[in-house]
Formats: sequence, C-alpha cells, structure tokens
Amino acid sequence: MSQFQWPVTVYIEDTDAGGIVYYVNYLKYMERARSEWLRRYDVTQQALLQTGIQLVVHRLDCRYVKPARLDEQLQVSVSVESATSCRLCFHQEVTRRGEGICDARVDIACIDAARGKPTRWPTALAAAIHG
Repeated sequence: MSQFQWPVTVYIEDTDAGGIVYYVNYLKYMERARSEWLRRYDVTQQALLQTGIQLVVHRLDCRYVKPARLDEQLQVSVSVESATSCRLCFHQEVTRRGEGICDARVDIACIDAARGKPTRWPTALAAAIHG
C-alpha cells in the first residue's frame, strides 16, 4: 500500500512558551493523518461509530528527533506496515522539508464499541487495507 501524506501547519496553540511543538501534539497530527487516510477510502470515524465499530490505539512507540516550531509547514505520513483481521500496524513520520523530526509505530485495533472486544474490519475498510 502506498504512503499517504497529510500537510500540517504549526499554530501557536500547538507550541509551548518557547514556540516549540509540545510533544503530545505530534500524536494529534498523526491521529489526524490516520483519519484523513481513512477518509481517502470513503470511511470516516463517525460512520464507523454509527455501525458500532471503534478504532483504538493498542500500542504506540514514538521517537522524537528534532523540534518543530511555530509557523512551520510539516508533512505527516501514514503507511500500513502490517494488517490482521482486526489490527493494523502503521508507520508514521512527521517531516519538515523532507527531514524527519518525529516517527512512530502505531498499532490500531478494531473493536466492537458496545462490547469493547476485537472485531473484524468492516468490508469497506478491509478492502482498503488489503487493496
């Protein structure tokens, strides 16, 4: 599956008093990029919730390399590393002009929202995952 890119601009609310992106905001950028990756396949979080499906972060491993600063233009990539019937492992990277500043491996689980138990990907999402 190809890599998906999502542009991000660093706003004042993303930064600390020194104008550097607060660490947790990288995770928010990645979450938004995954949501837009889904949208690319005509799948939205809202539509999934309406069918009783919820996507949750199961595991996260994040490495911070360099700081991003106020007003910078960033790119957030999303690529699927592996998939099972109810889990996805994403590799995500935040870059600035091609230079890596933060990267993560994010495991996402598909669960039945009412039971809180793993469930298979809905058909439309499974088709997108497996091409």
